[in-house]
Amino acid sequence: MDLPHPARPRPDLALVPRPGRLSHRPGRFRLDTATRLRVAPGAEPAADLLRGYLTPATGLRLDHADDGTFVLALDPALTGLGEEGYGLTVADHGVLLRAARPTGLLRGVQTVRQLLPYEALAGPPARATTELPGVEITDVPAHPWRGMLLDVARHFQPVSYLHRFVDLLALHKLNVLQLHLTDDQGWRMPVAAYPRLTEVGGRRAESMVGPAGSDRFDGRPHGGSYTRAELAGLVAYAADRGVTVVPEIGVPGHVRSALAAYPALGNHPERHLDVWTHWGVCPTVLGVGDHVLDFFRTVLDETMDLFPSSYVHIGGDEVPTAEWESSPAAIARAAREGLPGPRHLHGWFLERTADHVLRAGRRPVVWAEDGAALPPDCTVMSWRTPEHAWAAARRGHDVVLADHRRVYFDYARGPGPGEPPAQPGHSLGLRTVYDLDLLPPHGAPEPSGKVLGAQGQLWTEFVPTPDHIEYLTYPRLCALADRVWNPDRDWPGFRTRMDGHRARLTALGVPHDTLPDRAAAAPA
Repeated sequence: MDLPHPARPRPDLALVPRPGRLSHRPGRFRLDTATRLRVAPGAEPAADLLRGYLTPATGLRLDHADDGTFVLALDPALTGLGEEGYGLTVADHGVLLRAARPTGLLRGVQTVRQLLPYEALAGPPARATTELPGVEITDVPAHPWRGMLLDVARHFQPVSYLHRFVDLLALHKLNVLQLHLTDDQGWRMPVAAYPRLTEVGGRRAESMVGPAGSDRFDGRPHGGSYTRAELAGLVAYAADRGVTVVPEIGVPGHVRSALAAYPALGNHPERHLDVWTHWGVCPTVLGVGDHVLDFFRTVLDETMDLFPSSYVHIGGDEVPTAEWESSPAAIARAAREGLPGPRHLHGWFLERTADHVLRAGRRPVVWAEDGAALPPDCTVMSWRTPEHAWAAARRGHDVVLADHRRVYFDYARGPGPGEPPAQPGHSLGLRTVYDLDLLPPHGAPEPSGKVLGAQGQLWTEFVPTPDHIEYLTYPRLCALADRVWNPDRDWPGFRTRMDGHRARLTALGVPHDTLPDRAAAAPA
């Protein structure tokens, strides 16, 4: 397990992710009751976010003034900073945060937040003054997709916690939260046209204890779903921090909760199923009738109405085909569509689902899967092996790297009683995450512009509480954030910066080194 070092570097030596260029300046800027913000037109959202962090940390109001010494400036001429880059100058006489685009200012606000003394992050201020160290920073991200998936289908989390989760992503300059809203074990997405999806599909009778194949269950019901207002509030909260929420509605597998609510969607409409209480890959999949396609078009329409993200994830992984191969209706459908056999209904179903997303002006995202033909206009997430990513990129797909051997944070951090049994005998240490490679194998041609970035995943079969979530996510997410923001690999430097950043996480109440007793005692 990765343990902290006793040293605690200055905040400006412990920035995560590492800025592209940083130099130290003499002096320090004092934030006190005389400090005012000078805010350029268009920079108001960044000023509001800055005040939202600094006022609780310092007790200062930080009002606007034309002669303010803390300046937030927008200059479209700074084209080299792109959509998310920023420049930050901290001197003894003032602070200048500048960007070409409003999102760049939001990234710079997070750097200012990290420059605060560690103790200022821990709670109500002891006094209404603090200092920022003198620095000169120019910072531009290497990749446009810097994401994290949180599975709220296996274990539901209240929207209040999702706000905190988003805020921690923003601190590390991640810009995508993929919200895994539906699966065999629970349906969390409200759909007005089909209320039974949450009324029935949102609750299961109990949960398996231990990994897939276990014969033990906890005997405790588990359930929950979100309201449209809650999700709309989450989307707005995330947008204020420069984070896009990408919804995932998975088809045509991982749908047992939908089949429990609406049996007519399945290959055996006469069969009544429960919401799945097991872990692992469920053998039930969607039927392939027109009514099933229409049902999920409606589901996606309501999802896209609530989530303005350019991207919509439609799942596509782990689709057993045994039901189709034994279904006269599926066999007949495959024949009508000119497919070689019912196994090929997997790609056919995804293509029709992706087409609906495209017609709505959005970009469909799918999981890469062995042997599955993927619709040509889909962005591909490769989770089984990086070879899937490079193969998809060569075929013209945009790709996001999500290799389970590098960025599946539900894997154990190391040996210990609090570690999840997601992959028995397999652990994922901090160095393993940091060694994520966003370039093709040596000697292979690089698909220009096709690698959007990378994303961490936290599947929650064995992750029931927020404390479990944060213990497994941190500090491994820090390594991911460093690699997708700054292309230069420097493991020793990262370790040094993490000495101070761990103190920052501790001040924010993140259980990054040990699982608290309150979480360890929770059912897995």
